Amino acid sequence: MLIKGYLDGPLVAGESLLARPGFWSNHLLAMCGDGACAERPVPEWFGDDGADVDALSEVLFDPERWPVFRVPAEDGPGAVVIYRNLVGDHGTDYLLILPGGSRAQEIAGREGDVSGIGLTWHELVRIADNPSAGAEGAQDGAVRLLLLLPLLADADLPEAARERITVALTATCAPQDTAATAAEHLLAHLERKSRHDPAWESPLSGSRTAGLRSGTPWK
Repeated sequence: MLIKGYLDGPLVAGESLLARPGFWSNHLLAMCGDGACAERPVPEWFGDDGADVDALSEVLFDPERWPVFRVPAEDGPGAVVIYRNLVGDHGTDYLLILPGGSRAQEIAGREGDVSGIGLTWHELVRIADNPSAGAEGAQDGAVRLLLLLPLLADADLPEAARERITVALTATCAPQDTAATAAEHLLAHLERKSRHDPAWESPLSGSRTAGLRSGTPWK
């Protein structure tokens, strides 16, 4: 797999890992890593246990294989999540793939915490709910929403957001009696760290050109 700007990285398609026990704990619990939770976040919120998480973390963070999770969208920008397992510079990069697949814009990165432009709730839901059936990558709406959830940077969330995230967690094997708790904690951290400035132009508008990489984003 090739992505412009990551030609030195051993990128591999990561979608087969999405259904593995331990994936969502690895991907989402890092959002709660600031110690602000009164209740300690645990893998069991996502239907995992510590052994699941440890086993999959060895795969997700392997310096010799960088998992890539593609979230293609119909009639608009999609996204790519890259586990950048560079020794000494590990992190997770979130790229926006612009229509036509000719350009990729890095809109956020995570080295412990997410920084960057981020997405509003409306933008996040638009990508999650509009999969491109003819493209490779994650197609399930719940999976797409949770993959991109760390990008959420919206201080004015609708009431439906918590229920939507709870349903998505349940659809990805989180127990019904803990999914609401997990959703509440994740959103609490996201709301505290909201980075969205209403004066900014949306990265989905195509008007923000800083950071754009030209060339074919993936093969």
